[in-house]
Amino acid sequence: MKAVRYLVLAVLAIIVLAAAAVAIAVAVIDPNTYKPQIERVVEKATNLDLVLEGDIGWSFIPLGLELNKVEANLEGERFVALEQLVAQLDFWSLVKMSPQVDTFVLDGLDAHLVVNPQGEGNWTRIVPESTRDLAATAAEAADQQPSQVTSTETGEQQPLNFNVDSVQISNARVRYDDQATGQSFALEGVTANASAITLGKSFPLQLAFRVALGQPQMAVDGSVRANLTANEALNRFDVDGLDGKFALSGEPFGAQTVETRLTGALAADLENETASINDLKVTVANLSLTSNLSVNGFGDAPQLAGNLNIAEFSLQELLAALGQAPIETADEDVLQAVSFKTNLNGPAGQVTLDNLSLALDDTTFTGNARYGLSNGAIALKLQGDSFNLDRYLPPAGDDNEAAPAAESEAPAQAASDPEADLLPLETLRGLGLDIDLGLGQLVASNLTISDLKAVITGNNGLLKAEQLSANLYDGQMKASATLDARSDNPQWQVRQDLTGVKMQPLLTDLAELDMLAGAANLVVDVRTNGNSMAAIRGNAKGRIDFNLAEGQFTRMNLTRMACRGIALANQDQLGDTGWGTTTPFNDMHGTLVIDGNTLTNSDLVAALAGMRLEGNGTVDLAQSEVDYEAGLRIVGEIHRDEACRVTKYVENVIIPVECRGSLDGDTAKLCSFDGSRFRDTLKDMAENAARAKAEEEIDRGRRRAEERINEELDERLDSEDAEKVKDAIRGLFK
Repeated sequence: MKAVRYLVLAVLAIIVLAAAAVAIAVAVIDPNTYKPQIERVVEKATNLDLVLEGDIGWSFIPLGLELNKVEANLEGERFVALEQLVAQLDFWSLVKMSPQVDTFVLDGLDAHLVVNPQGEGNWTRIVPESTRDLAATAAEAADQQPSQVTSTETGEQQPLNFNVDSVQISNARVRYDDQATGQSFALEGVTANASAITLGKSFPLQLAFRVALGQPQMAVDGSVRANLTANEALNRFDVDGLDGKFALSGEPFGAQTVETRLTGALAADLENETASINDLKVTVANLSLTSNLSVNGFGDAPQLAGNLNIAEFSLQELLAALGQAPIETADEDVLQAVSFKTNLNGPAGQVTLDNLSLALDDTTFTGNARYGLSNGAIALKLQGDSFNLDRYLPPAGDDNEAAPAAESEAPAQAASDPEADLLPLETLRGLGLDIDLGLGQLVASNLTISDLKAVITGNNGLLKAEQLSANLYDGQMKASATLDARSDNPQWQVRQDLTGVKMQPLLTDLAELDMLAGAANLVVDVRTNGNSMAAIRGNAKGRIDFNLAEGQFTRMNLTRMACRGIALANQDQLGDTGWGTTTPFNDMHGTLVIDGNTLTNSDLVAALAGMRLEGNGTVDLAQSEVDYEAGLRIVGEIHRDEACRVTKYVENVIIPVECRGSLDGDTAKLCSFDGSRFRDTLKDMAENAARAKAEEEIDRGRRRAEERINEELDERLDSEDAEKVKDAIRGLFK
């Protein structure tokens, strides 16, 4: 027992002597005398020019070091500066092999990080290349040596018991300038306070900062409070009671300051590669997002599970709070109720959104989606109830109101302000798409389409809509479309079949044209190229074949137009009643050839009562103008009006009709009797009359000759022989 007591006393004596030696060294040695040597050592080992302007001090209990006014320059420019650094370590905790930092103070840190135009950061040049090569060689050699781990008798690694009483960071600043991209930001006014930091136990943290961006000019003022826990192996971290508040201001937000808040809890296990977000809530103005999420695997194929919910909010109010102009829409009551929710899961490397629900005002979409993290492939299956696209389009008057002002500037801007690209081609080339869409009812361009279904696929810039179908005005639509975006001049192809579509309500809803009724069959085949609406319209080539078995021209009476010409030929006057305002027809068919913005028809044929309609002409879609010439060929009786009696002089002649003017005007005045071409009709009538008169003269001459011959025969031959000869002569005349 005495030996043990003496051993303990010896150890205590050694400790006391060591402490006394340290105390004497602290009291006697002035570290400031070594500043030149310290500066030279740093300059020799690095490319930094170290300047120790302030005093260096140390203390015994607690054992610590204090630096004041330190500056390090790199290549003639200041790299980092420090007003004060205080690091104090409890001496007796070292003796007990349980080190505890008493106080750590960092004040006035100012670091300047710069990336040159070649993309090289200045911090990479702190250590000379020769030193870096030597360090790399040493590291490689160390990797080849068997690792040694301090172990207990059982072979388990002992964690370090490390405690910090107080950490204080104030007035810290980090500036970053990227000369290659022109981007810059500054992290300013950083303050951080933490106390009672003990591994394995929770400790409080308070953080405040300001981030200022250069392009665009904006700033974020933030403050964060949380309780942090780190285990002794430093491979598991927990954040509880997270409460972050951020104020956003600057150019993107106009004169507004946007308040945001972040609350929740976080956890990460580095050893098992798992992480979780619990009860996360993010609020930005009137938008509120909540989520619970777990992540398994930190590599290229993590596995996710959780949920995401965005409560109903007004998009227009959010834009106003963010200092943005509202979205101009035809209906001011839209974009007022938006919400989203889904479950997140899926196998490793894939994010699956199940039970997805998106609400946009009075429209609800449900379905699911998948996204591949490695290849960016998107699969989407979405079904909506009813959506009116026209409510979300710009107001109809916006283009007309802006046109006068734009006309004066158009010549100067034509070359410098071309029409923007319609599609992001590079983005499309990188997409893998498998989309299945359905919509109960869609209103677009005032057209009502029901039971819309579409299957869209895309791979490496080649997009196809191969199963596009819908019910359209008591008829059916089946279509396919291809977009080849693999080149900078994308190619478009559209094939569409319409069966039994009622034209009158369709044209009325589409263009307010009440001029045609009947169930139509159409086959549309169009190809074009370009990446702007002007190019797509201007380069369009194709045709539209149409057929209407039965129908009528509304708001125009082609029979009256024909009778007007017939009455002129008959030198008579038409009556004013009993005409009506429509013209029925049977089997109207033809072809529209598409050449850019021009539609050309040369083979229109339709069967009307006593007439056949024939026509040809063009429609200019860019100007919304029609230039069409039609003819009404008389093939029978067409009306009971005596002035419109069909004589042999007007049979098979064509009564001319013209349709010219703007489709935006009154369609009832679009078509009329064409007096300029009626002279050709009169010529045909005259030829018919001359032909009829010649036939009459020939008939009269034949009859007179036959009578004279009969008289001669009666005089010279007996009755029996005369009758035989007469029969032969009659056959000859016939």
